[in-house]
Amino acid sequence: MKIINSIYEMQKQAEALRASKKIIGFVPTMGYLHEGHLSLVRKARELSDIVVVSIFVNPTQFGPNEDLDRYPRDFERDRKLLEQENTDIIFYPEAKDMYPEGFCTYVQVRGMEDFLCGKSRKGHFIGVAMVVIKLFNIVKPHYAVFGLKDYQQFKIIERMVKDLNMDLEVIPYPTVREKDGLALSSRNTYLSEEERKKALIIYESIKTLKEMFKKGIRDPNALKQRAKEMLESEGGVIIDYISICDTETLEELTIIKDKALYAIACFVGKTRLIDNSILEV
Repeated sequence: MKIINSIYEMQKQAEALRASKKIIGFVPTMGYLHEGHLSLVRKARELSDIVVVSIFVNPTQFGPNEDLDRYPRDFERDRKLLEQENTDIIFYPEAKDMYPEGFCTYVQVRGMEDFLCGKSRKGHFIGVAMVVIKLFNIVKPHYAVFGLKDYQQFKIIERMVKDLNMDLEVIPYPTVREKDGLALSSRNTYLSEEERKKALIIYESIKTLKEMFKKGIRDPNALKQRAKEMLESEGGVIIDYISICDTETLEELTIIKDKALYAIACFVGKTRLIDNSILEV
């Protein structure tokens, strides 16, 4: 397994791999890896000859009052996990190289960034799109695998790739959960034992709304009200948003025809957690 810090070296390596007809699979991460990330790596391995994983805590997607400084980091732990998964290359750049002095170029996927997490995290998805397009230009993958826990992120990246005619395919991967249903997240490490128990109400609300949908309830307001009641019944859980939206455009729905996305963000203590599920029969 190679560890590459240099953008130039990573680009040259990618060019050589492509020239030798190797298929490159890519998993971009911010590190502090868990089973969710490793599942993406395994999917990339299924599709590719060479698997590249980037580890980069991207400063441009954090707001001024968010957790950039305390975001969990442990490169040596990540390295060992990726080595066990037979990863070929870790791309581990520094912020000063990714964003050199005078950097002033931005990528914006208009409209889709305004819904869900974009409402309370202004500029977040500009930062996400910017770092992902840079990583694509550096790693030059044929496939890039993204988890659907960050559903809005996946749809925005998918749209960006399509709109810009980028020469790669964005691959979705289902949310990976603990046995009790909690969606895996690096931020779960912030939760105390008591807060983690409270966080399970998020998955309980998903199960409840999926069951309501199967029973024929199609009123978005009724579904959101039930989710609100459940989440507010658990003391210490503060709702950021509850959304029943279109699975493609992410626009809020007033009528559900075939299916919808139930998306939720809330604070459990000081930790912001997100989750989602497709409602369909």
